[in-house]
Formats: sequence, structure tokens, C-alpha cells
Amino acid sequence: MKKIIISGLVAGVVLLILSVTGLYITSYIFPNIAMQYFDPAFDAESGRIMFYYIHPFIISLALSWFWSRFKDVLKGSFITRGIEFGLIYVIVATFPMMWLIYSAMSVSLLIVATWFVLALVQAVIAGLILEKMNP
Repeated sequence: MKKIIISGLVAGVVLLILSVTGLYITSYIFPNIAMQYFDPAFDAESGRIMFYYIHPFIISLALSWFWSRFKDVLKGSFITRGIEFGLIYVIVATFPMMWLIYSAMSVSLLIVATWFVLALVQAVIAGLILEKMNP
């Protein structure tokens, strides 16, 4: 249990940095996406903004637990296992959620696509961290 929590927290810190950095990079590369974040659907003024910063820790702890249960099924090298773990997460959890968000909210396909790519990168990096810390 200690390995799950510690590796999950380490992955959470890395994912938080990646999340914030990814948001700024995406806004810089795609300024029209940045304008969409000023829509009233994205309420950055309330106290709920902290959920954005807590999310990487929630996801990394969940992925850490999932990794500990699933790691023996994955075969191959360090990189292969990390990529496969990230792809499994994205296919099982992220893709259906992005589909739902795009169908139910007034957000562009481009913004949903950037969220999807960021989730894939986060999951692969989390998989690599979890594999290194909890082989």
C-alpha cells in the first residue's frame, strides 16, 4: 500500500506540473482555444479552481492502484509497458468521457482533442513513473 501511495503522489506532482504547463503551451500554440476558456462554462473565479490542481493527484493515485493490480499483465520493455498502460487508460476512461463532454457541452472539437492528447501524455508519463517506482 505504501508503494501505491508514494508512487501515486510522485506521479501526481509530475502530472500537476505537466497539466499546468500543458495548459499554457496549448493556449500559446492555439490562442483561439485560450479564448474559449473565457466562456462562462469555465468558471475560474469560484473556489472550485482548486479541483483543477487536485485532479492530477486523484488521477495518479487511481492509476497507481490500477497499475499495482494490472502491471503483471503488461509485457515488454519499460517504454512499451508505459505506453500500453497509457493507451489502456485513454481508451477505457478518457475517450468515452471526451465523447460525452463533446456531445453535451458547448466546447469545440479542438479543445476536446487537446484534452484527449494531454490525458494520453499524462497517462503514459504516469505509467512510466509507476513502473519505475513500483515494478
